[in-house]
Amino acid sequence: MLRIADLRVRFATRNGPVDAVRGIDLSLGNGETLGIVGESGSGKSVTAFSILRILDQGGEIVSGAVRYGGMDLRQASERDLNDIRGREISMIFQNPRAALNPIRKVGHQIEDVLRQHAQATRQDARAKAIAALEEVQIKDAAARYHAYPFELSGGMCQRIVIALALACRPRLLIADEPTTSLDVTTQKTVMDLIRTLARDRKMGVILITHDLGLAGQYCDRLVVMKDGQIVESGTPADLSRAPTHPYTRRLVAATPHPGKKLHQLVVDGTPAPIPARGEVLLSVRDVTKTYAGKSGPVDALRGVSFDLPQGGCLGLVGESGSGKSTVSSIIARLQDASGGDVLFQGQSLCDVPASRFSRDPRRPLIQMVFQDATDSLNPRQTASQAIAEPLRRLGGLRAGARRDRVHELAEQVGLPANLLTRLPHQLSGGQKARVGIARALAVSPRLLILDEPTAALDVSIQALVLNLLADLRHRLDLTYLFVSHDLSVVQMLCDTVAVMRRGQIVEFGATEQVLNTPADSYTRQLLDAVPQPIV
Repeated sequence: MLRIADLRVRFATRNGPVDAVRGIDLSLGNGETLGIVGESGSGKSVTAFSILRILDQGGEIVSGAVRYGGMDLRQASERDLNDIRGREISMIFQNPRAALNPIRKVGHQIEDVLRQHAQATRQDARAKAIAALEEVQIKDAAARYHAYPFELSGGMCQRIVIALALACRPRLLIADEPTTSLDVTTQKTVMDLIRTLARDRKMGVILITHDLGLAGQYCDRLVVMKDGQIVESGTPADLSRAPTHPYTRRLVAATPHPGKKLHQLVVDGTPAPIPARGEVLLSVRDVTKTYAGKSGPVDALRGVSFDLPQGGCLGLVGESGSGKSTVSSIIARLQDASGGDVLFQGQSLCDVPASRFSRDPRRPLIQMVFQDATDSLNPRQTASQAIAEPLRRLGGLRAGARRDRVHELAEQVGLPANLLTRLPHQLSGGQKARVGIARALAVSPRLLILDEPTAALDVSIQALVLNLLADLRHRLDLTYLFVSHDLSVVQMLCDTVAVMRRGQIVEFGATEQVLNTPADSYTRQLLDAVPQPIV
């Protein structure tokens, strides 16, 4: 189906040419799933973009051949490529919100694709668009048809993008990190769907991912990329039993899996003790949240209660729409609860409306690290300015003291001082994550709310950030509320775990007990959906 020979791609930059892909060879057969794994910057996405000739500005295919069937796509006209893109070869892009038109209903966007490639008429386009939404397990698809992207969660937008890619029943599907924003059960549903379609339609699939467990479970073959080259290839079993390249061995070692532990902090040559848990710092009591929906009120939270002691780390897990982000935003005082109360250090936080909490003296004590490190940073602010912003607003420090504090924070999170003058687009994903953590720590909080802080990071960078968080928790006596859909990561970092479903906590307890011997059938369902690691 697809054969790539000696592909070389170069980008023109202000600092001279950069060779992003350096002479790779790939082949893909009908109905085969090929996994391309590697860290950010290894050339995975550039290889995929080269197939469809949608490279960013400044990118150029220097040499090589890309043959799809009997056609050389390098020599194809733009008219032919427009016909192939979406109908013959389709792509699931990594950033779902950037891939969707923000001012057009999602159902109409699917109709656009169907009608562009003569897969639907004006009369049946709506029915086919709704069927495409149902195929990716979107509940109440007829109502979601009328939604705009900004009205949907990140996971829901990801499913919309997958529905768009599959709508025309392509022969080749390129999936670029298709499950990054999805919870484990939705991830399994989507990947099972892609695997079924690949088998039934003889559809070839290229899966680009940094999740080795996911790649090992769903791919027939794997190739490992580093610095624009393929350093190793083979079946998942081969790479599991005996990876030969040092880079592959490093990726395998960094992959989270059940039972894996973080590196234990060593202080003065001896292992540091696990932070002692003190009195209750945060108490959530029977919190409810109801939104006014188009079809009537929607109960997002229904009587959520839990306690979090000082120095503890609570993992909040569940599917998209279970209420995890709503709970964390109410605790962070970004929105008000409809009922119940949140006590912090024994005092109610709900006695001050969220709209006025920015001026409350308790504001510095509760900080948040957001899921998307890129979107949460001001693109016009340097790393230093981003870290200093809460100090300027809440810290009450003079310019010289702020500068010293920024350098101290950068050292704490392992961010080199020479990166402080860089803008967000000049930093890697891991470096931006460190800036977000440093900014949250700037005003010396006692409670840190971590909303999927490692979801979009490579496994090796994720391991570094998780160890950094464990280190900071010990050194600064921090308390964490860790929101995640990655149960392996939760098991590595958290003492206790709360499992949420449909706005309620269905199981709560010590992490080892809940994740090893779950009492609730929903928790068992989540655990069964976790991809088995290739280690």
